[in-house]
Amino acid sequence: MVSSSAPVSTAERITSLDTLRGIAILGILVINIQSFSMPSVARWNPSQFGDFTGLNYIVWLFSHVFFEGKFISLFALLFGAGVLLFMRHKEGGDRSAIRLHYRRTFWLLAIGLVHAYVFWDGDILVVYALCALVVVWARDWSTEKLAVVGVGLFAVPFIVKFDQSLSLNMSQQVGYWTATESDYEFHVQSLQGSWMTQMDYRVPVAHWKQTHVFVNTSMWKYSGMMLFGMALFKWGLLSDSLSTSKYRQVAAWSVAVGLGTILTGLGFLYYFDWAGGAGFVWPMFNYWGAPILAIGYASLVMLWCRSSIATNVISALNAVGRTALSNYLLQTLIATTILYGHGFGLFAQVSRVEQFGLVLAIWVFQIGVTVLWLSRYDRGPVEWIWRSLTYR
Repeated sequence: MVSSSAPVSTAERITSLDTLRGIAILGILVINIQSFSMPSVARWNPSQFGDFTGLNYIVWLFSHVFFEGKFISLFALLFGAGVLLFMRHKEGGDRSAIRLHYRRTFWLLAIGLVHAYVFWDGDILVVYALCALVVVWARDWSTEKLAVVGVGLFAVPFIVKFDQSLSLNMSQQVGYWTATESDYEFHVQSLQGSWMTQMDYRVPVAHWKQTHVFVNTSMWKYSGMMLFGMALFKWGLLSDSLSTSKYRQVAAWSVAVGLGTILTGLGFLYYFDWAGGAGFVWPMFNYWGAPILAIGYASLVMLWCRSSIATNVISALNAVGRTALSNYLLQTLIATTILYGHGFGLFAQVSRVEQFGLVLAIWVFQIGVTVLWLSRYDRGPVEWIWRSLTYR
């Protein structure tokens, strides 16, 4: 590939990588809709809020096993691969590749900050941008070094939490596992209120996530996954370079190990009857199971892209992947308009089944609008703004 200081053209994109990115963006919404719709405790202890029986329970179980942490992990792996690809394309051009990377990352950080403080405190763009400032310097490392350091960084929050868990009684209560009535009321009233009223909740939560949570968890977790994503790209898994048989092997092992780990965690939680101490330990199983299963998903998608099955669907998902940033932000605009007080004010009033129905509706709308948009333009609207700011 010829190095260039211009934006990457459509012809130079890796089709399967964009398809994976599109699937990741759509899959993320299945979990994000819970944060859009319900008080935060419902994410960590679903039995604490709303109906948790029948179809609502089945929706939660399906979402946890197959979506919770899986698609955000996939997107982090792809982001790391994207940093590597960007630098490879720019190095040797007429402008400094690292300078373009930092300018590009600065504007992603700016977009993320606006997203987090003005629209939704669950933003992930700020974390990605801050991690990208550092992981770019590892782009020339060997595949093995990227993988080892990536796993090492990813393990840091787990080791800290595991150490804390050693002193726990599994039947004891843990702070975040339950919430007081006043906590519920403040959260619900804030997000059912006006835009300015929402700020009373959004601003401190966004700040806490971008400082305390970032330093203790997110920085290690996502930097590690980005480095591992670079390793997977160099190895060939994310660049559609492995043999079909190798993809099948990786898919089989990743799905088996990932699902096995996740289901073991659920068994642990059920054994202790959802006690607070068990609730502290339970997510640690998914912490490892999610990225492992995400690698299995990536392998299965690569196999799908090589087949002749539903090629029109692959094309549509590819379009979503090419406009991933626009679609990520569009999800927030749609969900907050429906659920928050400046729109229809349905926060804390939507069941899990209804949330899943809303996700399906948003998917159909996004895919349709994206395909129509790319029939006229070569990139998404936010991508166009981002690239215009990057290349001036």
